[in-house]
Amino acid sequence: MTFRSDLAQALRGFLRLAGRPVRRASGRGGVVLQPYRGYGSNARAFLIGRVFFQKSTTPARDSWDVRRHMRDMLRRLVRRPVRGARVHGQLLGAEATADTDADGYFRLEWRLDAPETQGRLWHAAALRLEGPAAAEATGEIYIPERARFAVISDIDDTVMHTGVANKLGMMWRLFVQGAESRTAFPGVSALYRALHGGASGDEGNPMLYVSRAPWGIYDILDEFFRRHDIPVGPILFLREWGVSWRRPIARRAEDHKRVLIAAIMDLYCDLPFVLIGDSGQHDPAVYLEAVERHGDRILAVYIRNVSVRSARIAAEIDAIIAAVSAAGSELVLATDTLAMAEHAAREGMIRPEAVETVRGRSHPAYAARIDPARFDAPV
Repeated sequence: MTFRSDLAQALRGFLRLAGRPVRRASGRGGVVLQPYRGYGSNARAFLIGRVFFQKSTTPARDSWDVRRHMRDMLRRLVRRPVRGARVHGQLLGAEATADTDADGYFRLEWRLDAPETQGRLWHAAALRLEGPAAAEATGEIYIPERARFAVISDIDDTVMHTGVANKLGMMWRLFVQGAESRTAFPGVSALYRALHGGASGDEGNPMLYVSRAPWGIYDILDEFFRRHDIPVGPILFLREWGVSWRRPIARRAEDHKRVLIAAIMDLYCDLPFVLIGDSGQHDPAVYLEAVERHGDRILAVYIRNVSVRSARIAAEIDAIIAAVSAAGSELVLATDTLAMAEHAAREGMIRPEAVETVRGRSHPAYAARIDPARFDAPV
């Protein structure tokens, strides 16, 4: 490919993805009700979403109608939050209600009484907006049934290379480079599918992903997971990066992560956990706190070593490894995904044959076998 054709491909992909929420959204009077994936247990379930004003879209002349995608992207950029709107949700016979905040976001919580799930893991939540205009939407909520453990994984520098907050760079990697090794760490998709399936292959262990990015990048991460065949799950964002005179400094992500981990472990109080992160931020220290509080429930902590040249960070992590061990768990500082998979197999968390799959997909030759064209189908 020439640089010009690369740029054109990246632009088409960016416009198509940026405008997709506009095309999928529905509402009257320009009011849109947008849910994100939720999660729950037999006792409680949660879903976050947003209500906003958006001008209506127009039919495309063809699947690569650049002008139409440009209009859709502009409509997305000028969205205005709907504050104080009431959202009703129905899930497995239970009802919940929430009001939107100043940024248009809402959080629904259902109290469940061991509902009959009929063997399904994903459940539809019927959402209805009360005002300022009628709108309906369907949310997806994951409720595990035969899970043996749950996984909380960071995304930035753990699943994917740094750059999630750089949207233009992320678009280039997604739509031009295409191959798995260019964006996802080699072997990640195979390891995460193995953890999701567990030792039996069909445990359906919940996969909860945490990102330091703002909610506005949700669609990019959703596309990334689809492209790389990573098990879908709720993507939980630690903060919104909006800056205003009232809030000139973004909140610290590590503080939010502590609260989030505690809430998830409380929800899945009957499950042990696997925590996955990287050495580049505060994951080791945050995960140590979780181990100190719930040592008997943390099966393992996997930290991807992205700080191999920092003696200071290496010394800090060595101390954390000793502290995690003293608290009753184990922290594995891994230079690659294969090391995590080998440990998980030894501990009986994944099937032994999954290690070879991870090994094969960690090899550079695997990326060369991926056909980028299969990712270019219009959505």
